[in-house]
Amino acid sequence: MAFSTLAASLLSLLLPAILFLHIITNRLRRSHHLSSTYNLPPGDLGLPIVGHTMSLLDALRRNVDDKWFRERVKRYGPVSTMSVLGSPTALLAGPAANRFVFSGCAGGLVLTQTSALRALVGPVLTFAGDELRQVRGALQGYLRPDMVRRYVTKMDAEVRRQIAVSWAGRRRVTVMPLARSLSFGIICSVVFGEEAALIRDTLSDDFVSLSKAVMSFPVRLPFTRFSKGMDSSARIRKAITEIFRRREASSQHGTSNDTDFITYMLNLRSQGSHSLSLEDIVDNAMILVIGAHGTTSVLITFMIRCIANEPDILDKVTREQDEIAASKRPDDALTWEDVARMKYTWRVAMETLRTVPPVFGSFRTATRDLEYQGYHIPKGWKVFSAQSITHMDANFFHEPTKFDPSRFEKPVPPYCFMPFGGGPRMCPGNEFARVETMVAMHYLVRQFRWKLCCREEAYARDPKPAPVHGLPIELELRKDLIHD
Repeated sequence: MAFSTLAASLLSLLLPAILFLHIITNRLRRSHHLSSTYNLPPGDLGLPIVGHTMSLLDALRRNVDDKWFRERVKRYGPVSTMSVLGSPTALLAGPAANRFVFSGCAGGLVLTQTSALRALVGPVLTFAGDELRQVRGALQGYLRPDMVRRYVTKMDAEVRRQIAVSWAGRRRVTVMPLARSLSFGIICSVVFGEEAALIRDTLSDDFVSLSKAVMSFPVRLPFTRFSKGMDSSARIRKAITEIFRRREASSQHGTSNDTDFITYMLNLRSQGSHSLSLEDIVDNAMILVIGAHGTTSVLITFMIRCIANEPDILDKVTREQDEIAASKRPDDALTWEDVARMKYTWRVAMETLRTVPPVFGSFRTATRDLEYQGYHIPKGWKVFSAQSITHMDANFFHEPTKFDPSRFEKPVPPYCFMPFGGGPRMCPGNEFARVETMVAMHYLVRQFRWKLCCREEAYARDPKPAPVHGLPIELELRKDLIHD
């Protein structure tokens, strides 16, 4: 008995080392085989297993990711080899690389999702073929411009409500959490309709937890980001499923309303436009909420930060918004046509997206052997492109560190400005994000003026950019609008 216990203890100690050596041996064999068979891009795979993951994550958290990418480009050129999240990866830089990744002309590249994200939001992210076309078609249809036009009134009402509750009457606020709450409320009002308040008031913290877990290691250990995210995912899925069943029962009695996402998907299914299951629709609703509120809250936060330091730009934005307000009665909601007139304000938003892109890069997976600029990218490798490499390149943007919305008065060279992707792989929610941001900024600049409490406040990416203190500001009502 003692011998068997000792043997089991020794085996438990040696097994991890044996597995580690086995992985390293296979990795070295595969690396040697690939290097002798393919003309791989220059570079290295970094440390075993870890690769360059920890180095890149550290750069993101310290907000030096652009420098990190540029050092690799300077050392190896616009195509190089690295290893991220356990996968050999080709880092591609420049407009030609963006075109290669986003235009679809190369083929053989599919969007890569982290293992954590697939576990958190379900199998819908692994769909291919007809199932993928159904999902993509439904989302693109729901977010197309003529549909977004119908959501402007809901956005307007939610922005007014949140400003009255969380901004008005306060002398100091912290912008980032309020922007998250604002964008979360807007997407809930559109996706869940009359039951938006239920999701907004009970599950906002769960959606934050879910978003933070996207880039975590998918190991279910207590108190980890991933474990907390999985618990939040279960609560969110249960709540949305209950809404789905109520909507399904409502539609059978002829009382449905097709302006919310759940009912929209039910109507499409009844028309034979898709055959997605209840679980698939719930997963899509989760993805829609995560993607919409995270990105727009970053844009709103950094617009407030940027124009606080640029009084001339703020003055131009204000004059544009005041002109729109002057053509309406005080209680009139903004319309699609009003948003279309916000041309200068949107240029300010685009300059914010250029300098602080909400998404730091794009991962794809090669589904077959590919060739780019004379180098081979083997099947199964990841392909990564970073927006900041072209966004902050002086060859495409004069004085790239200067905040200058006027640069968008002229067309930008193709595949140089990529906040929403590009080509056929453009994010389907870009128009939704534009309208949501413009509605929010209209009411903020119409009512308030603000000063940064920490003028030199840094920001970090985890994975989206966020001011380290949340962007506290001193807030006051516009003096020229205060009535006697």
